[in-house]
Amino acid sequence: MKWRVILFLAAGVLWACTSTDMPDQIEGERVYEANCEACHGSSGQGDGRLAATMNPAPADLSTLSADNGGAFPVSAVLSKIDGYASDETAQAAMPTFGDLLSGDTVPVETDDGVLTPTPRQLAALLSYLETLQQ
Repeated sequence: MKWRVILFLAAGVLWACTSTDMPDQIEGERVYEANCEACHGSSGQGDGRLAATMNPAPADLSTLSADNGGAFPVSAVLSKIDGYASDETAQAAMPTFGDLLSGDTVPVETDDGVLTPTPRQLAALLSYLETLQQ
């Protein structure tokens, strides 16, 4: 029994030490194009092809940092996309993507400095959204 516990702990340490391949901007752009561009537009300014038909209008994703004192609001964006933080009015127009963006996880540093296991596609999207900031 003692050896099983030691073996289990050793396997856990080895797993925790493996390097995680972080998603890149191109992967995030593909996720954005498939899930966000129709409403938020190619530049994230809320001017996608479906935007004119939506009430409320899609958010301008290019000003997230500016609206947050110059810092990209990682935690708020993650919560909005995965549906954890919902605004009933906006959520009626914007679907949650928590279920869609599942699978392998990667560590993402949130606003409070905590590394949070985040679905890879969601981390990729987050990385891409940071590039849209004005």
